Formats: sequence, C-alpha cells, structure tokens
Amino acid sequence: MKKWQLVGTTVLGASLILGACGGAGQESSSDNSSDSENTNVEGTVKGNGSSTVAPIIEKLNEDFSSKFNKVTLENVTSGTGDGFKQFIAGKTDFSNASRPIKDEEKQQLEDKNIDYTEFQIAQDGLTVAVNKDNDFVDQLSLDDLKKIYSGESKKWSDVNSKWPNEEIKAFSPDQSHGTYDFFTEEVMGDAEIKAEKNQNTDVIVSSVKDNKNGIGFFAYNFFKENENDLKAVKIVDKNNKAVEPNEKTIQDGSYPLSRPLFIYANNQKLKDNDAFAQFMNYTLEDKGKAASAVDYVALKDEKYDEQIKELKKLTGDDK
Repeated sequence: MKKWQLVGTTVLGASLILGACGGAGQESSSDNSSDSENTNVEGTVKGNGSSTVAPIIEKLNEDFSSKFNKVTLENVTSGTGDGFKQFIAGKTDFSNASRPIKDEEKQQLEDKNIDYTEFQIAQDGLTVAVNKDNDFVDQLSLDDLKKIYSGESKKWSDVNSKWPNEEIKAFSPDQSHGTYDFFTEEVMGDAEIKAEKNQNTDVIVSSVKDNKNGIGFFAYNFFKENENDLKAVKIVDKNNKAVEPNEKTIQDGSYPLSRPLFIYANNQKLKDNDAFAQFMNYTLEDKGKAASAVDYVALKDEKYDEQIKELKKLTGDDK
C-alpha cells in the first residue's frame, strides 16, 4: 500500500504521475528518529514547486516513508513560480524553489498574513551543455551566453570567428521554471531569452543530445544523468578563469552559475501539522545525503545544524 505520493505535472499540465513508495526494508539516508517515536505521527504534508528540487524530495520521500509510515506526503512539480502561487494561496505546507523568493511574492505573503521560513537544502550548479560531438566549444563567458540566448549571436562563428559558420540551436526552460529566472538574472539582465522553450527539462536535454549544434541549460543532476551524451561547458568567471561544474566548485561557489536550492515553509503549518514538522526535521537532519544521492551537492554540516536550531525554535522543540 502506498504511504506517500510524489505527484508531478507533465508538459500537458493535466496528467499526474505517482512515484513508487519506499518500503520498510529500504536503506534510509538518515537515521534521526526512533521507530517508537514515529508510530504516533500521522497526517498529510503538501508541497509544490521546482522540478529541479523534485528529485531530492522524491529521495527524501522514499526514506521518510520507511520511518513515518502513517504520513502521506504529496509533492507537485509544477515549477518554482507556480509553487509559490500555491504557497501564497495557502494550499501547501511548503514550496520548493530553485531561486530565492521574489519581492512581489514576499509582499503577497505579507498581504495574506503568511509567515514563512526559508530553508536551504542543497546546492546546484546550473549547467550549460552542448552536444557531445561538439568539438569546438569548451568554455563560454556570461557575455557569450547572453549573446547566444538573446539571438545576437545566431551562428557559432558569431561567438568565435574560428568556430563553424553554422546556426546555433538554443534550448531553454520556459518561464514557469526557477532555472529560467535564475539564468535571466545572472546572464541576461534586461535582455529576453530567445530560444526554443519547454516546460519539460527532459525534452530540453533530448533536444541538445539530438542536435549537433544544440546548446541548453539545466540543473546539474540532469547533466550528470546524461553526461555520456552531453558535454558540459566551462564558464568563465570574473577573474577570466574557466570553471567547470563539479561537486567542489558548486559547493564552494567558485562555479559562476552555482545556486542554492530551497524549501520555503509555512510557519503556522509547522506548528499545527506535526507530520510536516517531522518531515522538515528529517530533511535537515539528512544533511544533504538525499541530495548527493541524486547528483546534487550537499551543504556543509554547519549550515544544516544552524537551520535545525531555527526549525526547533519555530516548532517549540528548543525548550
């Protein structure tokens, strides 16, 4: 019998996907609660948001359900922006995000008298990738990327005169994604992304794999899952050093497109819903093991410890 659900919206926006459940004999990524404490915890926890963060939530679900088998956890993956809309409407306990909350979203929460707390659960490196047969693009500057994605550079030779005189095929997430927002802020400035956009990140990955002149950007774990068919591009930093995305450069932030991944929690629901409070505690006590298991990068232990203290203050467990 399924004890939790992972619910994801497809590109069509109507179909629902149920994730497989974690069994009691499954190895847990964290061992922070005793079985005797967990048997009385029951209820439903609802989340929505980023498809980038979704694999971490799915992994946490598998492990959490083996310990808290009376809790139903539902997580919809409709994108960071839509996740915040549901959070603001009071329909969810938490919102997953691959970008920080925007000022207008903060204001909307304030208008609804919803207090919230931002928890960082992992680190990601937005990865720019080209087709594996591309033997000329090894590195790009942020300015190169802006020219490519604004349409100013239409051919590879527009980026570098030594590169082929062939049309660039640029692919991008659509506006529902925090990844789109992050790229716009870090790379594009006021310029509009002019590329073939898609809500489904797997489609973007496939488009780059299937087009010898393709280029796309997505979360690091999507690259890692497809690294035999893609080539990651090094990004030039402010010191003119080309930096590749890997666990070390993403964790220490030296990779120019490193970014934090978040869960935003409704403070009142943390107090009212013990199942939710237990899930958030489990997430932080896991200390990034679930994130590492799905090819993201864990934070340093001290960061999780600080946030556990903050959570305990919110739930009254610090006394």
